[in-house]
Amino acid sequence: MENQKKNIAIVCGGDSSEHDVSLRSARGLYSFFDKERYNIRIVDIKGQDWHVELTDGTTAPIDRNDFSFVENGVAVQFDYAYITIHGTPGENGLLQGYFDLIGLPYSTSGVLVEAITFDKFVLNQYLRGYGVLVADSLLIRKGYEEMVSDDEVERRIGMPCFVKPAADGSSFGVSKVKNKDQLAPAIRKAIMESPEVMVEQYIEGTEISIGVYKTKEKTVVLPATEVVTSNEFFDYDAKYNGQVKEITPARLSDDTTRRVREITSHIYDILGCNGIIRIDYIIAKGKGRDGRDTDKIYMLEVNTTPGMTPTSFIPQQVRAAGLEMKDVLTDIVENQFQ
Repeated sequence: MENQKKNIAIVCGGDSSEHDVSLRSARGLYSFFDKERYNIRIVDIKGQDWHVELTDGTTAPIDRNDFSFVENGVAVQFDYAYITIHGTPGENGLLQGYFDLIGLPYSTSGVLVEAITFDKFVLNQYLRGYGVLVADSLLIRKGYEEMVSDDEVERRIGMPCFVKPAADGSSFGVSKVKNKDQLAPAIRKAIMESPEVMVEQYIEGTEISIGVYKTKEKTVVLPATEVVTSNEFFDYDAKYNGQVKEITPARLSDDTTRRVREITSHIYDILGCNGIIRIDYIIAKGKGRDGRDTDKIYMLEVNTTPGMTPTSFIPQQVRAAGLEMKDVLTDIVENQFQ
């Protein structure tokens, strides 16, 4: 019966440059969720404007005291929040802390995990301590740019390299730098998105992305997607404007496929993740300890609120695995109530 259904908020929007992308993910999630099982509402938050879409097409404000709203004179309480914000406050732990305070279960990892994974530099250093292979990088903070010279970047990181916002959930502000003259403009561009900038070693290889989620009963590692673009790198246009070829499953050897799946599951456990995440890697050619050719698997980043439009990586991978998004989302939600 209707009043026995759980009320689920798909929480989208946020305050980053990917606000509108988040709205598209929310529409995708709304189309995937089992409406026979759940009452689904889309909640858009931006700054102090938090509102829910009502069934008649209008909106109502969210009461931030308990994340409720009023419809037809009746107060409605949510049972669960599915967070699909790309960037702050839904991908860096801020919103998770709020939901923890009011006691509302949610789809992502907890405050600490979100904070760690949101900061690419911190994440790399953290996972490096567990033996995960990551590219060399250094951090530049806004206001202290002169502490790291162009010569030091070239000596420690090499050219070409990537300059990217360290603490941001978007694809904005990323540059591939080919010589020292391009460093300062690239840093300024990245600082527009984040006060911390990561300068990262360029690794030549194949870029892949792979989703994983775990419940109390099972581990589901999805088929990886290979990213092929004619752009300099997998930038915003490649990601959202179709300038990319996405191949699922990725064209990897059986051994590399097995190792990627094992590393992905291991990282999920190291961090103590919840819900579905997506991890990006570069697969580079290298030598093993025995001197034989082997693929080296470099972790690039962990995305705890991956895109959920019908053409996003996760829905692609779910289809390739022979699964239904409706069932995956039900698994993730119900795991919180077992």
